Amino acid sequence: MVPVFYHHDVQVVKHVLKACYEGGVRAFEFTNRGDFAHEVFAEAVKYATRECPDLAMGAGSVVDAPTATIYLQMGADFVVGPLFNPEVAKVCNRRLVPYTPGCGSVSEVGFAQEMGCDLCKVFPGDVLGTKFVKGMLSPMPWSKLMVTGGVEPTRENLMSWVQAGVFCVGMGSKLFPKDRIVAEDWEYITNKCREALAYVNEARKG
Repeated sequence: MVPVFYHHDVQVVKHVLKACYEGGVRAFEFTNRGDFAHEVFAEAVKYATRECPDLAMGAGSVVDAPTATIYLQMGADFVVGPLFNPEVAKVCNRRLVPYTPGCGSVSEVGFAQEMGCDLCKVFPGDVLGTKFVKGMLSPMPWSKLMVTGGVEPTRENLMSWVQAGVFCVGMGSKLFPKDRIVAEDWEYITNKCREALAYVNEARKG
């Protein structure tokens, strides 16, 4: 499971990072939204290096090569996008950093794989659904898919995606309710991450 999160306040980001890490998360996607988002990311990466040493920090919502370059310079371990841009793949490949593009069709996944993308994001997940995942894996069983959008930290939801065949899931707002962030309820986030990961593990064993 990859938490997907953005906040303009770097202190909030640090608290969320730590809470997710303590809940068992080892890959975290900071989304490129808002002015100076890359500066917040840079500080978060430095913090994670010290406090969450086993955490892979990635940059999300990256749609073009210049933006990808900025985040690579800031220490991104991986890059994620809502769409597939071959130019982003070239930049990431040059630095040997994984690029996970957003794909909404079998052809897009195929093109992304040709460009060296080992993991493709099924997006938006709530629109495409589990049937899309199952249907695509039938002729292309080697595909590794991450679904984002419409993923919830519930047993039923996570079971359905894992059983459909996804490699991993990305989860944003459902994992980080605004009222919990405002209340600085970091323990809630830790517990929610732990609970969600337990459901994922249960689904894989099943």
